Amino acid sequence: MKLSDELPVDHRLATVYRYGALLCGLILIAFGALGFADALRPFDTQGETIAGLTTNTTLSVISVVVGLALAAGAVIGGNFASTLNITVGTLFLLSGFAHIFILDKGANLLGFGMTNVMFSFVMGLIIMTFGMYGRVSSKLPHDNPYWQRRHPRHEGGRDPQASRAVAVRLTGSAAAVTGASAPAHADDAQR
Repeated sequence: MKLSDELPVDHRLATVYRYGALLCGLILIAFGALGFADALRPFDTQGETIAGLTTNTTLSVISVVVGLALAAGAVIGGNFASTLNITVGTLFLLSGFAHIFILDKGANLLGFGMTNVMFSFVMGLIIMTFGMYGRVSSKLPHDNPYWQRRHPRHEGGRDPQASRAVAVRLTGSAAAVTGASAPAHADDAQR
């Protein structure tokens, strides 16, 4: 089972994936554009402060590229936007963890500060949430296309064979299950 095959193209969840990708993409593009406006040095490990976050030209380029990728995902939509959101969100979280260890070292080529690490964690979780919304949970509703795809034998949350067996036990007649009209009362059956 591929993740990209589970959601119908026109399903309402696709709207959540699109708007989530677009919102996060625009935030990253704005951050990158503000970094370019300050004419920063490419690999300055101290970084200049933009909107409370430290940055340099390299981080601005990465922010704009990732923001444009998310915006493109919003245009494409559907499963692609969901998978892209999950992937980018995971990369943000990994980046936050990696930069915790190199904050005050020469290897900090992106000029990260502690606020950047926190932003990376928060933005990663937001992007991942948009990508996983309605897709990843142990308690998806039975009308959810992901749940239905994972449980192909079930119709609306019930196994069709089990439903027929229960109906036969409750009505006492196989005719009620097949659609034939069964008498409403036992007295009507004797007449």
